[in-house]
Amino acid sequence: MFAAVTLFVLMCLTATTHADHHQPCHTPNMTGFMTLMTLKGEIRAFGAFTYDSTGRKLRFRSNESHPTNTSLGLDLLMLYDEGIFYEIDSKNQSCEKKALQCTQHPLDIPDDAKFLATINSGSPSIEGEGIKINVWTGRMRGSKGYYAMSVTMGCLPISTLYFSEPTSYLISNTDVELEIKDPDLLVVPSFCLGQPLEETPEGTVNSFLNEFM
Repeated sequence: MFAAVTLFVLMCLTATTHADHHQPCHTPNMTGFMTLMTLKGEIRAFGAFTYDSTGRKLRFRSNESHPTNTSLGLDLLMLYDEGIFYEIDSKNQSCEKKALQCTQHPLDIPDDAKFLATINSGSPSIEGEGIKINVWTGRMRGSKGYYAMSVTMGCLPISTLYFSEPTSYLISNTDVELEIKDPDLLVVPSFCLGQPLEETPEGTVNSFLNEFM
């Protein structure tokens, strides 16, 4: 796994494509599955996501039945325009409401991202055996790390590498569909309404990625 990531990074760093005419795109509405794992191969979470690109809302529910005892069981509703998110426990009808210090997440390219290169994954000469990918890079907000995001030419995110200390992560998306299948997933549950905003400890940066660190 680490060797594959290293090879991918080297391909990006040695690419010669120029970025003069490239501007970050923004992803459409999506439903799919997301896997978050460390570069050592430890799966931190696997689950379904629903993303509203216009309302800037993200729901992620990890699959507790995933066959690994290292996968975190989380149900997150991120409301980026409001700068808050909820950790939801549907079983016990409870939730925690927290402030978002960082709105960066793996389903959209940040406006300040830098275009690195366009690469061909697989074989570009054989129909159905290759895909052209744009790679965007930048600094992780609120930390000294950086990221490399791979998206299709239609702006669908395939994977994002987050390089940070003490652990680096790979987030990959699969079975993506361009629709919001269940809009109710993006509505704050009734038992969360009126929940007070928890205080954020000094030095803590709440973000989607930090929930898995």
